[in-house]
Amino acid sequence: MKPPPLHERIRAEIETAILNGDLRPGDRIPIETDLMAQYGCARMTVNKALSALASAGMLERRKRAGSFVARPRAQSMVLDVPDLAAAVAARGQAYRWALTSRKITAPDQAEAAALGVRAKVLKLTGVHFADGLPLAFEERMVNLELVQAIAEADLSQTPPGSWLIAHVPWTEAENRISAAETPPGIARALGIDRGAPCLILERRTWRGADTVTRVRQHFVADRYELIARFGPSGN
Repeated sequence: MKPPPLHERIRAEIETAILNGDLRPGDRIPIETDLMAQYGCARMTVNKALSALASAGMLERRKRAGSFVARPRAQSMVLDVPDLAAAVAARGQAYRWALTSRKITAPDQAEAAALGVRAKVLKLTGVHFADGLPLAFEERMVNLELVQAIAEADLSQTPPGSWLIAHVPWTEAENRISAAETPPGIARALGIDRGAPCLILERRTWRGADTVTRVRQHFVADRYELIARFGPSGN
């Protein structure tokens, strides 16, 4: 079988280091001349590999500074993975997070099927606030087999979504949006009437084939909006 071109091998090895967590968001990768020496190849070969990684959103290339592992974008858009704390602050509001429960446990059968893992998970619940008012109730599971460091992280002040964006690169995400009546327990946590309408956002992210996290957020209906802007098809 014919071996893959060298630029594909370089791309695959850097990509594997990113997906394995050996290279973390914000880390600088070796400069082009070092990669040329390491692989014994021309600059064009290295550049082709790095360009492919940048096009896939895994690297950020900065002129005269080098190439860095990309940080997942933090924008409040339907098709993105937003940092809710940053989104609230960007609207000029004071943000606060209140952690209400935290435990490490094995997922039950339904949770294991939903998360795609059977190893232990970190389960979290908490409330996001904007200008002192409850904005969203969050329920989250994190795959501890993949993200071991979060077990020791202080999530009493830093919301888990912000922590994950800063520490764990993801390669794929799925969003599900729906509306429903707020369940009694969540309504109490949000300080709204039982059965009041809420916006439900469910998200799952992956790193390669492995699930990173699954989160469900109940938003107070009149305190949050999701916006997506698109261009014409094919542009």
